[in-house]
Amino acid sequence: MRIGTRPRFVVTICAGSFLLFLVQPMIARMALPRLGGAPSVWNSAMLVYQVLLLGGYAYAHMLGRFPARRQALIHLSLFLVAAIFLPIGLMGWQPPQDMEPALWVLWLLAASIGPLFFVVAAQAPLLQRWFALADGRDPYPLYAASNLGSFAGLIAYPLLVEPLLTLKAQSLLWSLCYGALFFLVYASARRLPPGGAGEVTAQASDAPRPDGRRMLHWMALAAVPSGLMMSTSLYLTTDIVAMPLLWVLPLGLYLLSFTVAFAARRGAADFSILIAPLILLIGACIAFTGGIHFPVFIALGILAVLFVVAIALHARLYDLRPEPAHLTRFYLLMSVGGMVGGLFCALLAPLIFDWTYEYPILLIAAALLLPARKATLRLPQLLWEDARRRVWLAPLMLLLGLALSMVGGGLALGDATPPLVKSLSFCAIIVMAILTLGQRFMTAAMLVYLMLCLSGWEKLSQSASGMLTRSYFGVYGVANKSATERILFHGTTLHGVQNLEPGRERDPTSYYAPKSGVGLALGHAPDLFGGKARIDVVGLGAGTLACYARPGQTWRFYEIDPAIVAIARDPADFSFLARCQPRADIVIGDARMTLARQPAGGADIVVIDAFSSDSIPMHLLTREAMAIYGRRLAPGGLLLIHISNRYLDLRPVVAGDAMAGGWHARLRHYKPAKRDAARRYAASIWVALSRDPSQLDRLARVSDGETWRWLNPTPGFSAWTDDHASILPVLKIRP
Repeated sequence: MRIGTRPRFVVTICAGSFLLFLVQPMIARMALPRLGGAPSVWNSAMLVYQVLLLGGYAYAHMLGRFPARRQALIHLSLFLVAAIFLPIGLMGWQPPQDMEPALWVLWLLAASIGPLFFVVAAQAPLLQRWFALADGRDPYPLYAASNLGSFAGLIAYPLLVEPLLTLKAQSLLWSLCYGALFFLVYASARRLPPGGAGEVTAQASDAPRPDGRRMLHWMALAAVPSGLMMSTSLYLTTDIVAMPLLWVLPLGLYLLSFTVAFAARRGAADFSILIAPLILLIGACIAFTGGIHFPVFIALGILAVLFVVAIALHARLYDLRPEPAHLTRFYLLMSVGGMVGGLFCALLAPLIFDWTYEYPILLIAAALLLPARKATLRLPQLLWEDARRRVWLAPLMLLLGLALSMVGGGLALGDATPPLVKSLSFCAIIVMAILTLGQRFMTAAMLVYLMLCLSGWEKLSQSASGMLTRSYFGVYGVANKSATERILFHGTTLHGVQNLEPGRERDPTSYYAPKSGVGLALGHAPDLFGGKARIDVVGLGAGTLACYARPGQTWRFYEIDPAIVAIARDPADFSFLARCQPRADIVIGDARMTLARQPAGGADIVVIDAFSSDSIPMHLLTREAMAIYGRRLAPGGLLLIHISNRYLDLRPVVAGDAMAGGWHARLRHYKPAKRDAARRYAASIWVALSRDPSQLDRLARVSDGETWRWLNPTPGFSAWTDDHASILPVLKIRP
């Protein structure tokens, strides 16, 4: 049975894109145990992918100088050369202690998968060019098929590949599929006509070369959706967990936007362009109100903003596409734009901003890049159709919008601004934004005013006063919630509270209350291990736990982020360390690697309290991690793990780890009484583990009657390992 030219190319392009985007979450998942669980790990990985994609597109563009059959020979030869790097996986290097984490991630990933990714990345533009030579029809709709294959690869990983296969099996499967892709490319190359270079030259001579302004426009239209995709990923993974399921959602929608935007039928793309200005208003609201809580509708809202805006901008790219003779140049510049967006979000933004300002900036850029169209509503049409009216109307609305944003944001009247006035200011700006539909610059201005009205002025004030700190591992803020309460927050999650009332500055608060699991264990450490207990704490936070220290004890903290160490050591921010352990021993680095380098049996208590916003990193809850903790503990030692989480039920994970590693486990779910509200206590879930069950019995006896219940394994749940872990079974239906 002979397969036609178009189906043959569609299958090959889809297969290449499927493999290309299957490997992205797979390699990032492999990197987590070595690089830590920060959400920025994925953004750094995405930047590597974009750079390699750019290299692949540049290579495909350069091949266009050769005759078609010679292009095929060069490409198939490079396919075979890259195969020496199979099976695909990470190199065994370890990050140097003095190297910037962002740069190390880029180097490790590029060196590990660079050649293979580079070859497969060239598939989409190169085969589209070959299709134009072999078939003569418009090749651009094949890009929609390419992105459909990419989306399938992304979705297959968290839903099928990750839950069912170990990382080793995933690597072998990908390597076998790479071999199959070679034969698909060969089958497509056989359809190339001889002397194809003459046809390419003839086409190029007839098609005018795009000018510099048009090429810059292509790059801008590609950069903004790419940046939005990465900033959306950061927003999602900060609050839940850095894992493939949440990585692929924004990237998958980003790829699907190409499928819709480049489709032959234009209905969905035109509709997205029509509603994009309204969707941007939703994005502006999310950007400055999503930091209070993170309900499901906020997540759905930010994903909808990404999808619709990406379709609208990519549809504009499709409308501006050149003749097929310049196809590879078009895709090359699209890739440059995507990389620029990635560089902005992954490298520049963490360096130049102390908050996630890149997201609102990208929303404003999207508003400016949307195609100019007449508003569908009659009133905006009437307002702006008269050129003489626009001369005075635009400045008037700009001044009024600025005034409303200052009133609504509390800048004009301060804390005395009534809530009703704030609400009316917000509504007035929304109405003005609707009245400016169809006017790109005015719509962008209204977006700015809307964000300032919500909490933009407050964020700018926090930045100006130095309250915010940003590092590779996240955005932190130190603020006075009241005259007697100072808080540390990461993302949308509270990470420390200090009571500023005279005489109470040393009181443990938040998740570390005296009757919490960790409070009971550390408070009774002398009863359990004598007066010279050795205590290791993974995760410094504000330094609250330091105030459980007693004379004669030996304490050591492990913290991955130097920015947190600076906050905890500065008495102007928090004085726990200054008051309780002014010469605290702090080891900087990922906990697994730094603990593994410590002497065996050197701690009586190990506390695992390392959080990235609301979630403990996945690589700290695997069997391999538990083995490191067990090696560090002395015989009969106590391991305490903090598993409070709004979205994941981590009890089965710890129970599975305990059963697999020969541990016994008890759980303490602490809920503060109402009378303790003034003490700033918070509910928490802690698990105490020991290989000696009598030690857990002693902990229960000295806990002043507080309940420690045994934690039993969940039937059918397997322990997480570095090679195989999935969060699907532990997702909470309701946060």
